[in-house]
Amino acid sequence: MASKEPGIVSQVVTLAFDVANGRSALSKLVPPCLLLVDAVLCALVIWKIPYTEIDWKAYMEQIAQYVAGEHDYPSIKGGTGPLVYPAAHVYTYTALYNLTDKGTNIFLAQEIFSVLYLATLALVMACYWKAKVPPYVFPLLILSKRLHSVFILRCFNDCFATFFLWLAIFLFQRRQWTAASLVYSWGLGIKMSLLLVLPAVGIVLLLGRGFSGSLKCAIAMAQLQIVMASPFLQENARGYASKAFELTRQFFFKWTVNWRFVGEDIFLSRPFSLALLAMHALVLTGFIINKWLKPAEKPLLAIIVPILQFSSPFSPQEELVVASHVNPEYVTTTILSANVIGLLFARTLHYQFYSYLAWSTPYLLWRSGAHPVIQYGLWALQEWAWNVFPSTPISSGVVVGVLAITVALIAFQKDKSAAPVSDSARERKKV
Repeated sequence: MASKEPGIVSQVVTLAFDVANGRSALSKLVPPCLLLVDAVLCALVIWKIPYTEIDWKAYMEQIAQYVAGEHDYPSIKGGTGPLVYPAAHVYTYTALYNLTDKGTNIFLAQEIFSVLYLATLALVMACYWKAKVPPYVFPLLILSKRLHSVFILRCFNDCFATFFLWLAIFLFQRRQWTAASLVYSWGLGIKMSLLLVLPAVGIVLLLGRGFSGSLKCAIAMAQLQIVMASPFLQENARGYASKAFELTRQFFFKWTVNWRFVGEDIFLSRPFSLALLAMHALVLTGFIINKWLKPAEKPLLAIIVPILQFSSPFSPQEELVVASHVNPEYVTTTILSANVIGLLFARTLHYQFYSYLAWSTPYLLWRSGAHPVIQYGLWALQEWAWNVFPSTPISSGVVVGVLAITVALIAFQKDKSAAPVSDSARERKKV
């Protein structure tokens, strides 16, 4: 008796599962189709939802003073206070100032930020695809209400910093070390939030580029910061350093998204701040030793001691072997895990910081090996919490809880042996 052919419903379900898990030729159509859908959504957001003024006017007031010739950083102020972002922010928003008729053409600004959002999304999708993320994860990249708001309805500078972070990841995945380093440095020059991933960037460069190559990249990044800041350093170097990278800023409890549940007294206390710093350092060290340095196959001291002596911890042959394991999955996991660890222990998070988190969480939850239902469930909880305004003790607890679960899942995820990159990719090691 002939075996019964599967019904049409069964075939459709099988095809859907194959597409969702990347087993079909149609799988590659998922990212561009989602990008197209989101482009329509961005247009609808601009058309239907009113723009909300938060920082744009202050940005433009500050830029107007710079354009008028003011280079003394502490003297540049706007409606929300002094200029507290590095030089690349000034140059980026000077371009927007000129494009939008001194900041008065808000509609054009929203269109520019829509293009920026879609360009960043395209980069994120390209990085996910390169890291072999299955298509079923991709819908999470376009479903965030808060993320659309941050980009299109608020026009925060975090949007540009996020773009350059993902462009750096894109280039690191393709072993374009120098270009990636400079792109990352430019993003850091827009907002110092990108300092959170600096330890991961350093390790990716050390293992992927070798000691001498990574040192050259570090010098190039520092030189770019100096060149960008030179007009302000010449005018008032101390003033620039104190404002552009202000590490002693006082935070306001009323704006916190993450620590509302601890209460204002604890939030403002110095012991709480020091505890967060210590826990950040502890978890970061754990990831460095147990996760990020694994391709080196050397104990931590065997790596640190030679570096302190300005010599390579690897022989030339070892460098090639180690570099071969710095693949796209390693790069993406290392940088994004550093990002989420930093956000977990951040002194405070404001709503615009979601731009750094929204596209990190889906990747890390998938990478952790969590069941798709858990991935979607945790993402939904995170999205809900970041859309509660103002934040509440419950919503802030969920924000911290999802971050902590994400970090824990990655920490306890069993590392798979990294597949060596191809010979042609290894030949680009010195680029």
